[in-house]
Amino acid sequence: MSKATLSDNKKKIGRPATGMGQMIGVRLQPDQLAALERWIDTQPDPRPSKPEAIRRLMTKSLENI
Repeated sequence: MSKATLSDNKKKIGRPATGMGQMIGVRLQPDQLAALERWIDTQPDPRPSKPEAIRRLMTKSLENI
């Protein structure tokens, strides 16, 4: 195979992009994480993931400003 053939078929390595927003990493203390998980358990099915739960709680909180 020639180099041209190899470079024409290159695929990006890694996961495809899932969103256009800015990624922010957050560390939670054990009590905060437990409270978040308790809140998630109260949500109707389908249960939100932890990132989705944080987004929902933040949105609810910012609506009161």
